[in-house]
Amino acid sequence: MGGTPKQLLPLDGRPLLQHVLDAATAAGLDDLVLVLGHAADRVEPALRLPAGARVVVNPRHQEGQSTSLSLALDGMRSEVTAALVLLGDQPEVRPEAIRAVIAAAADASVVRASYGGVPGHPVRLARSLWPELARGRGDAGARGLIAARGERPALVEVGGAAPADIDTPEDYALLVARHPAAPGGGGGTGASAS
Repeated sequence: MGGTPKQLLPLDGRPLLQHVLDAATAAGLDDLVLVLGHAADRVEPALRLPAGARVVVNPRHQEGQSTSLSLALDGMRSEVTAALVLLGDQPEVRPEAIRAVIAAAADASVVRASYGGVPGHPVRLARSLWPELARGRGDAGARGLIAARGERPALVEVGGAAPADIDTPEDYALLVARHPAAPGGGGGTGASAS
């Protein structure tokens, strides 16, 4: 994507990753661990971190998503009973979707947002799963563990469209097209900077 880390691609005058951080803040998350990998030294300074947020750099990010998840869980405060997983390449995640997954009164150890019956993110993971998740490998994140346990996540219908992953230049072009420039500029192609 032109040599710019995708987390720093501009959307509405802010980096893609800033949209995720802003949604987390608007949803009321009070213990935020941001795991950065590739180009962390460029990404972190370009962001406005919420008060109390902690940044962890993953030196093993090339080994897959599981290494970042493990670091995030290790960085959580001891009194936290569940972690909410947000993806840095989903800038259209909505605060109300985050709040719905947090508020779900489910006994399940895994709670997922559902968009018209299709599971998506965010995902809430009970602390009881964390030791097993820390041993995960590869790019599957929590999926492999959940499948191996035969566990069915509790789905919480959050409405609207699922936030798209921005993985390719085509994904980014579609995202920008959904966010036309506001009068006077500041749209999807404005200047700004996982």
